[in-house]
Amino acid sequence: MPGIRRYWLRKDKIRELKARLPQVLAPLAERLGKQVEVWEIGERQLVWSGGEPLFIAGERVVPMLKAVGALKLPRVVVDMGAVSPVCRGADVMAPGVREADASIKAGDLVLVVDERHKKPLAVGEALVPGGQMRGKSGRVVKNLHYVGDEFWRASEGATP
Repeated sequence: MPGIRRYWLRKDKIRELKARLPQVLAPLAERLGKQVEVWEIGERQLVWSGGEPLFIAGERVVPMLKAVGALKLPRVVVDMGAVSPVCRGADVMAPGVREADASIKAGDLVLVVDERHKKPLAVGEALVPGGQMRGKSGRVVKNLHYVGDEFWRASEGATP
């Protein structure tokens, strides 16, 4: 894992960060307090507030799996055979999809969960609409953050 550079944001930068968050992540914006710490890991930043990791900021803002409970992200349910590859960073492929919310549009943030326990495995970007996710071949969700990635490992047992 690359070195982590840590720093606190000023009030004006916190306001800018809140304004940058898309509507779907509004509950996370509300959780940004007066003290916000940023951990730079590579080209992206892990944003902490209130002692918990909230989201990853980069080209796109991605909620941390530990914070998705507060969000209403559409879900993509994958079979148990897809769990291991997804947790190693693989994109979700059509044959592994058991069900997907019909409201999903290409480009939407989605939560990938396993079929047995409905546990969050990854946050991704839908590449096709929800109604087209089940199929014989092709990538349907781009994996943006998953259990065990560098941001997950950095936040495990850590306190800002």
